[in-house]
Amino acid sequence: MADDRKNLGARGEAVALSFLQAQGFNILETNYRSKVAEIDIICRDNNTLCFVEVKTRRSLKKGLPRESITYSKQKKIIMGASFYLKEKKLMNSRVRFDVVEVFEKNSRFDINLIKNAFQAC
Repeated sequence: MADDRKNLGARGEAVALSFLQAQGFNILETNYRSKVAEIDIICRDNNTLCFVEVKTRRSLKKGLPRESITYSKQKKIIMGASFYLKEKKLMNSRVRFDVVEVFEKNSRFDINLIKNAFQAC
């Protein structure tokens, strides 16, 4: 069961990556790990640096994928982004936190990009 979820997540991330590239995003990193968080995709949308969380689901039994990104998870992503910005010396960059929801049904994918899904306070 856990392997199936991991496999679903990996497929969702691959689909999200292709989607973002098709939308003109410039992919910088995937699965960036800091000591506090993993960020699924880091990319540029014009002059904005985007930290993207990808959530994949097969059904809505547990709610929308974006609903699983709790305040605690948001804080971790923001802290991970802060590590990235310091590491790459990009502290003065315009930053945005996006979510890509991926729904898989019958081996087909529906994708929903939520720009500015949450913000650092």
